[in-house]
Amino acid sequence: MDWAGRKILLGITGSIAAYKATWIIRQLKSKGAEVQVVCSTDALGFVTPLTLATLSERPVYTEFVRSDQGEWVNHVALGLWADLMLIAPCSAHTLAKMAGGLCDNLLMAVYLSARCPVWFAPAMDLDMWKHPATSRNVNELISRPNHRMLGPASGALASGLSGVGRMSEPQEIVDAMEQWWLSTNDQARPPVLDTWRGKKVLITAGPTREAIDDVRYISNHSSGKMGYTLAQAFLEQGAEVMLISGPVSLSPPQGLQSFVAVESALEMHQAVEKYQEQFNVGIFCAAVADFRPVHKKDGKIKKKDGVSPIALVANPDILAEIGRNKRADQFLVGFALETENGLAEAARKKSTKQCDLLVLNHLNDPGAGFGLDTNQVTLLSNMGITELPLAPKIEIARQIIQHITKCYFHS
Repeated sequence: MDWAGRKILLGITGSIAAYKATWIIRQLKSKGAEVQVVCSTDALGFVTPLTLATLSERPVYTEFVRSDQGEWVNHVALGLWADLMLIAPCSAHTLAKMAGGLCDNLLMAVYLSARCPVWFAPAMDLDMWKHPATSRNVNELISRPNHRMLGPASGALASGLSGVGRMSEPQEIVDAMEQWWLSTNDQARPPVLDTWRGKKVLITAGPTREAIDDVRYISNHSSGKMGYTLAQAFLEQGAEVMLISGPVSLSPPQGLQSFVAVESALEMHQAVEKYQEQFNVGIFCAAVADFRPVHKKDGKIKKKDGVSPIALVANPDILAEIGRNKRADQFLVGFALETENGLAEAARKKSTKQCDLLVLNHLNDPGAGFGLDTNQVTLLSNMGITELPLAPKIEIARQIIQHITKCYFHS
């Protein structure tokens, strides 16, 4: 697409990930966009105004007043100028100020003046990201119209820990912007419908990670794409969606009622328990680890210490617990990934976990499985067995919702 004439405000905050902003500027400029950088003063400890001004070909704004002559930086004009405001990296401190509406620097004044969509890419350490205050701030922001969160991703962190908190990579951010602009011009997008208006849908997505030590963990290859596309498809139907996600490199859909990021199966179990009385439909798409180490070792297990057995203990079966305790008006959807005897195993799980619908994934089918943008599934419900042919995951999600609609409203 042609980016000529696109006006982008890039806010940079005090984070080690600020260096990635230089790559964002380069990519946006190479596509023909206009980029205006606004920095918090803390950001200047990580990247220099000269670098940012050279790459953006514009002066960098950090203060309300420039020069000794009292030249005022018009934050209102900046907010009106932009087609999109991107804050990347967005530190925990700035995230909190955005959620609370605080205005103690130029960047926040521009944010509060912006009438364009606002995207933000969090960057912070694992414990900061998992703190309840951060979760509350994130939920506040993603519930606002025209706000979208990108990431954060999972991986090595500046503290030496590994987990969720890394800022999304510049290429991923720019790709998301391009897809969004293309979609805003796509008249074929499905309209928001009223089918599920007022109904609450809980969705779990992604993998879980079970820590062995502070560096290593047990996990699986789930990308979270199916769960996130189901969330998006339910939003299209007017539902109030609550998304609980393991560590993935995806951005939550805009318009969620709430978003909870978790790491382990126990954390996901706790989050689901919090919402179990609220939802009308529960979709348990996450690939939850069946087992976790009995003991997590502090620090890193050294190679010189040799190989020691790792004792495992079973994690809670979240779907089975919800199935045992569900109300008559709640509808449960489970997912099963099988490599052999798929239908028999899916039928067994549907019965033992008391699901109303079981979605069977076939790992051995071409185009289906982990990390792909397509899927091929079989639906098992009281209406019988329905096979959905290979299709993009968003289309699979919409067909699953059509099936849920028939079962939920017409059975």
